[in-house]
Amino acid sequence: MQFGFPPASYAILILIVAVSALGLTSAPSIIDRNLLRPFRVAKHGEYSTLITCGFIHADFMHLLVNALTLYFFGPYLEETIGTSHFLALYFIALIVSSLGTVVRQRRNPDYASLGASGAINGVLFAFILYYPMVNIYLFFAVPIPAFLYAFAFLAYSIWASKNSRDRINHDAHLDGAITGLVFVGITDFGMWRHAFQTVFSLFGG
Repeated sequence: MQFGFPPASYAILILIVAVSALGLTSAPSIIDRNLLRPFRVAKHGEYSTLITCGFIHADFMHLLVNALTLYFFGPYLEETIGTSHFLALYFIALIVSSLGTVVRQRRNPDYASLGASGAINGVLFAFILYYPMVNIYLFFAVPIPAFLYAFAFLAYSIWASKNSRDRINHDAHLDGAITGLVFVGITDFGMWRHAFQTVFSLFGG
């Protein structure tokens, strides 16, 4: 069946916005039931939250950032790699980032996490390998080449995962980003070579 638009990207986007908005407004129990609580996953087998945590968000700003990132990059990546590969990448990145959180926080009964950031970073970093010279707008205002954004984001996430004291799950961001890079390496290794050749050509390589 042929589609005139990338169906998975928009379907996931609509679902995330609808479920998150419902949880943030009239049905807060949706958020409570679907939080990823690593201690409960490890002790009580609440495995469904490895996935369902990716469809709820902490507040509307959290939702807006993830929704816009998926909107701007998801459809282009899906058109590039195909819907089946896009869906596989999205949910593998979501599960890997959730499992990483469980492994790190499984002994902490007070820890909880939510949001689609791990999955969406998987999408974003796969996109960057295919289009390393496209501008990404930092804070939606400052244009920088995608490959520079990737290096800066990875460096910051590594630092923040060890030093930051905010409420952001930087480990999940990092796990998702790495999953996107590895996924492309496995499914389309030539794009790694192409990305490096494109970037090095800027420096006369």
